[in-house]
Amino acid sequence: MSDTTHDGAVATSAPPSPDDGLTPAELAAKYGLSVSGARPGLIEYVRQLWGRRHFILAFSQAKLTAQYSQAKLGQLWQVATPLLNALVYFLIFGLILEADRGMERKVYVPFLVTGVFVFTFTQSSVMAGVRSISGNLGLVRALHFPRASLPISFALQQLQQLLFSMIVLVVVAVAFGSYPSLSWLLILPALALQFVFNIGLALIMARLGSKTPDLAQLMPFVMRTWMYASGVMFSIPAMLADKDLPGWVTDVLQWNPAAVYMDLIRFGLIDGYGSGNLPPHVWAVGLGWALLIGAAGFVYFWKAEERYGRG
Repeated sequence: MSDTTHDGAVATSAPPSPDDGLTPAELAAKYGLSVSGARPGLIEYVRQLWGRRHFILAFSQAKLTAQYSQAKLGQLWQVATPLLNALVYFLIFGLILEADRGMERKVYVPFLVTGVFVFTFTQSSVMAGVRSISGNLGLVRALHFPRASLPISFALQQLQQLLFSMIVLVVVAVAFGSYPSLSWLLILPALALQFVFNIGLALIMARLGSKTPDLAQLMPFVMRTWMYASGVMFSIPAMLADKDLPGWVTDVLQWNPAAVYMDLIRFGLIDGYGSGNLPPHVWAVGLGWALLIGAAGFVYFWKAEERYGRG
């Protein structure tokens, strides 16, 4: 097509494009284009995560090694930190405040150490989850990978740290008269349930922390409150036995997930901590918390997959 201008020159114009009038969405569909970093389907997302399993493991091990790399005692602090916390709590709650409430010393000491170690596992997973996206924006923006790899990797790091601590926990238990038995095998499913629960919680906190970095400053206060309400330093039924409180208060405190997983591991590890100290249906409650928070946390995190690292 051509036109003649006022000075006699001939000007040509491009023929109309077959794409004229198409919306961006229609153009993308026509040429098979997709949004960069678009969220995959849930099943595909799980498949991608499984494909990154070696990265998740290697990343968690690297973070664990680097955590105390500047300290002279190095990885010994993985065990020393929760053990020192347990010692402080024993001095304050066991000796001064007598929070053992008549519990024998050979039971109370491993009871307390177990509570500190197991709760620290959940506490550290939550705190690491809050910062897992906001603290690794360079990695998130530079590489394409399922973002859930980060909070899962941090939860795995805390599990590895707990396994180091379990060596000390076993020594403490044996030193106070709880010797290896078949009941110790119950620790494995209890830890597995807690690990699934921690992953779900870390995923939830990772999404919240990605948009609200100040959440990392608030969470220590939340976790401290949760610790005191979970019976880390004392037996919940024994502490509330002489309190004029409705029965459901004790039930709520005993059925909170942190208390459930501590009680399951205490029951398996400590000879003098029998089933009478556990709430009813404790294994079902532990399984329920793991499935509920694990699944809900995974879906909640996946829903915002394409928004991490943007803005």
